[in-house]
Amino acid sequence: MTRLRKPFRLLTAALLNAWLVATGPALAETSQAPETRHGIAMHGDLKYPAGFGHFDYANPDAPKGGTLKQWALGTFDSFNPHIIKGSPADGIGLLYDSLMEKSDDEPFSEYGLLAETVTLPDHRQWVTFKLREEARFSDGEPVTAEDVIFTFDILRTQGSPFYAAYYADIEKIEALDERTVKFSFSAENNRELPLIVGQVGILPKHYWAGRDFQSPSLDIPVGSGPYRIAGFEAGRSVTFERRPDYWGQHLAIKRGRHNFDTIRYDYYRDATVALEAFKAGEYDFRLETSSKEWATGYTGPAFDDGRIQKQELPNGNPTGMQAFIFNTRRDKFADPQVREALAYAFDFEWTNRNIFYDAYTRTHSFFSNSEMAADRLPDEDELKLLEPLRDQVPPEVFTQVYRAPTTDGSGNVRTQLRKGMRLLQQAGWTFSNNRLVNGETGEPFRFEILLVQKEFERVVAPFIRNLERMGVGVDIRIVDVSQYINRLRSFDFDMVVGSFPQSSSPGNEQRDFWHSELANQPGTRNLIGIRNPAVDRLVDKLIAAPDRHSLVVAARALDRVLQWNHYVIPQYHIATWRIAYWNKFGMPGTRPVYDLGLDTWWALDAARNTADSGESTR
Repeated sequence: MTRLRKPFRLLTAALLNAWLVATGPALAETSQAPETRHGIAMHGDLKYPAGFGHFDYANPDAPKGGTLKQWALGTFDSFNPHIIKGSPADGIGLLYDSLMEKSDDEPFSEYGLLAETVTLPDHRQWVTFKLREEARFSDGEPVTAEDVIFTFDILRTQGSPFYAAYYADIEKIEALDERTVKFSFSAENNRELPLIVGQVGILPKHYWAGRDFQSPSLDIPVGSGPYRIAGFEAGRSVTFERRPDYWGQHLAIKRGRHNFDTIRYDYYRDATVALEAFKAGEYDFRLETSSKEWATGYTGPAFDDGRIQKQELPNGNPTGMQAFIFNTRRDKFADPQVREALAYAFDFEWTNRNIFYDAYTRTHSFFSNSEMAADRLPDEDELKLLEPLRDQVPPEVFTQVYRAPTTDGSGNVRTQLRKGMRLLQQAGWTFSNNRLVNGETGEPFRFEILLVQKEFERVVAPFIRNLERMGVGVDIRIVDVSQYINRLRSFDFDMVVGSFPQSSSPGNEQRDFWHSELANQPGTRNLIGIRNPAVDRLVDKLIAAPDRHSLVVAARALDRVLQWNHYVIPQYHIATWRIAYWNKFGMPGTRPVYDLGLDTWWALDAARNTADSGESTR
């Protein structure tokens, strides 16, 4: 599962159909009549019953009003986040409602938003959504089944390649009547598909008719969500205003949420300047990702007297994998032994101590901070998945638990570098005149690390120094956000620092990350260029997992195969959100487990104004 309305967090039919031949009869014997309900859970039961009042982590009496000002890095030139071109403005998801709304205190459950009810059978080979009669776009037009069909058609044919991959198993979409739409899927027991279909922001067909969907545009779009664009300054700021006529504001899933009258994003080209602007009161809220800034930058009178609050909040989500990412389409990185060798040059322990103020934990798994991490030898259930792939995966998958190279933190890494050098020599590279060269062609080993944030140079520099001691030449290239996005989309890089985010219920997005079908399709998130049938098979198994236990087993098996192919050099993670905000907000006493819950906050000024008017608040 990934959250589609926050643009930047598969399966082959033949393999899955073969598996279904074996399991199909048993499924047919135990299937029950389709059930109509108010929500869907990935596995198990829904937390909230039909007719519930509000999410537990939202205050239903939260006052409306006030402004939330945030920051963004870089620039923007488009209000269309669904295409491969352009840099979309932050916050665009506020414009659109989806068929279903995710609960942030359950691993993966959704409740009806545009859809009043959802009907599906046990095998989940199809799903039907009945739209709410009152659902309206911001121009007053009703949301219909035709809008749903149009949305999926245009996203899969003209949108980012991600959509075609993510929704590859949608076989047919049909309108049963004006407010009822049915999705049919090509594979049984892809339990996630009905949920991820429900996540897509629905686009108005009447608005996009006659418009060029594939070209970036700053035309203000029509949506059905709680906010609309009130104004913008191209590339510098965008302001959203809460719609007083929002059709869904009284739904249980919306009560106590979307409380600010105005949400504004100001853009900064430099992160350091942005932090200083925050301390000067230019905007209200920061989610900090830099350990150095967190340790040294959040000081001053406003912190001392409490005008700015600084907190670390537990994060219940898997942390995913942040790493140095190899582009294996490059010949020099095609050999897993070479990739493994270069990992010995990254001294996390020294970096953490001297640069990060010991703030981070070393990442070893693609599913860190979760039960899905392969942090022990495969058990019996995992071996059932892995044994048929034994001749396609590294032998260490069965005999060792992967751990990224470690040091004592002293900065003395001669032992580690020697291990790396031996691996490089075994792979056909030799040391000549203080340079690593190809033993056959004499070509020097040299590559470029592409960065978008200048601040990351301090992390990369020690890594490069160690690589140079191994005879490897490395260049750093820093580009602006637009160039960076375009180069990633076209796979025009040797190595980048990037991440593969994970949710508590991974699913179809794994195809976009790892599947062979996406390796050479520009715009997908298979940045590594993985073409591995064993990985494909395990992705298929994960997506088709019939229950939570099967999903965990498949994720662990996938994890260890990715680990031992050395597709990345793992970096680090932190299992908390580091936030700072000006002390002018109220928030519920209960926090959601799987999200920060910023959309449940409210402005204290709004609370005071409400109290003065005689209305009750909590």
